[in-house]
Amino acid sequence: MRVHPNATTNEVVGFTDGVLQVKISAPPVKGRANKELIAFLSKILDVGKSQIYIIKGHTTRNKVIAIDSLSLKEITERLSPSG
Repeated sequence: MRVHPNATTNEVVGFTDGVLQVKISAPPVKGRANKELIAFLSKILDVGKSQIYIIKGHTTRNKVIAIDSLSLKEITERLSPSG
């Protein structure tokens, strides 16, 4: 996942070369963008915030995210424009 902080709105841009692109409105200061990312993913994937973990990339734009109780297929379906 590649996160773009300081955006005007939170949105899923889509996949580029197999990497999910997400815009987050919070600045990358003191973990604000990470917290906003987790809250945003929680809302659009319909899972609790406690089920989303940043495995790698706490201080970079490139992140590895784990989500309990959802398969990669389910995540992809929920992020698709028609889902």
